[in-house]
Amino acid sequence: MKRRSFLKGTLATGAAAVAVNAGLLTPSTVLADWNAKAFAAKTTDDALNSVYGSAAAAASGDIKLKAPAIAENGAVTPVTVDATSMSGVESIAIMASKNPMPLVCTYNFGAAAQGYVSTRIKMGETMNVIAIVKAGGKLFKAEQEVKVTIGGCGG
Repeated sequence: MKRRSFLKGTLATGAAAVAVNAGLLTPSTVLADWNAKAFAAKTTDDALNSVYGSAAAAASGDIKLKAPAIAENGAVTPVTVDATSMSGVESIAIMASKNPMPLVCTYNFGAAAQGYVSTRIKMGETMNVIAIVKAGGKLFKAEQEVKVTIGGCGG
């Protein structure tokens, strides 16, 4: 049985090498798109303009932003954005307002997907976490302040 697995692995590796050498697998088709301008922006408005073409987002109660009121470790702050009650969610972006580069992440959804994201973000100090949801061609947002304690002392 081990011989059969070895032969399958060797064949798969050889096929991948041939595809790379033939130009069928190039980084432009394999890697995800990177919006360098948006992730290099120094303000939340600049980042929103780079991602969505507008910084005008209306506050919405339909977005449930869940983050801890006090984060004992700013390096791994859990954040959840739930926009499943909204129809036609196209994308969700998470921003940390006082980070040197405030845009933390963006998620684009297909037509049948539900707007729900859970991740961990890095925060250097106490600041607002902002969730931006694009639904039906309009931008909506929810904000929550997260206090980051120094040294994880909880105070």
